[in-house]
Amino acid sequence: MNKEFEDYLLMRVHENDDSRTKDAMAYSLMNGGKRVRPTLLFSVLEGYGIDARVGYPCACAIEMIHTYSLIHDDLPAMDNDDLRRGKPSCHKAYDEATAILAGDGLLTKAFEVALDSECSAEQKVALVKALSWYSGIDGMIYGQTLDLQSENDLNPTLALLQEIDHYKTSKLLTLPLVCGCILANKFDDVEHFRKIGLVLGLEFQMQDDILDVTGSEEVVGKSLSDEDNHKVTAVYLLGLQGARDMVASYDETIRKELGYVSCDVTSLSKVLDTLLKRTY
Repeated sequence: MNKEFEDYLLMRVHENDDSRTKDAMAYSLMNGGKRVRPTLLFSVLEGYGIDARVGYPCACAIEMIHTYSLIHDDLPAMDNDDLRRGKPSCHKAYDEATAILAGDGLLTKAFEVALDSECSAEQKVALVKALSWYSGIDGMIYGQTLDLQSENDLNPTLALLQEIDHYKTSKLLTLPLVCGCILANKFDDVEHFRKIGLVLGLEFQMQDDILDVTGSEEVVGKSLSDEDNHKVTAVYLLGLQGARDMVASYDETIRKELGYVSCDVTSLSKVLDTLLKRTY
């Protein structure tokens, strides 16, 4: 965990006027978490020889968007989860209305923060467009829509699962990789990182499905509610070993694609190794 970046997150969420909503925003944003997306962004910048601090505003924006999505995902109208990152979900720690406003606050604050990035106007426009597209109605939100629609699907398929994971998970894991390219002004690498992010999201979500079966709420840090919510999961469709085999196949695909990018991937590869072996 990068303490300097954590301090930056705290500063950005506390710089607004005092309110119950701001407190709820800070509660969820600073409530632990793996910080996977900022770490991916920093590792890409390192590969291009750029100081991670250049990525703080954008990484903060991405983490705000991710946290807003978790707050809303936990609401009674969606997954109705009481536990997030080992602590009460935002709507349990505060109340449902405040949780909705906290999510709204984080989403809108994200764009303000991203525009503080030290780069050209052209790069800032590209960053804002990426934040909007990957998290919006053609990105993560579409994945949430598909996920809710699939809960009572009587004939779930692997293709449906992959489509859900492509949008719900892959989009927000692709975003930091693409933003790293934008900040480094290496637009030619964007397409390669899009491919890596797509497969990484499928792998990441499949690992979550496995942990939902093999883990505990204490270790995983969230409610293991997929079965209760009748979710389509990789383990349900493929079995536990089949899901593990597919995770290994996804990882092999990612490693091959890394060979096509123009930056040093040593740091990024270490991050990917850590994600592959995660237990929460």
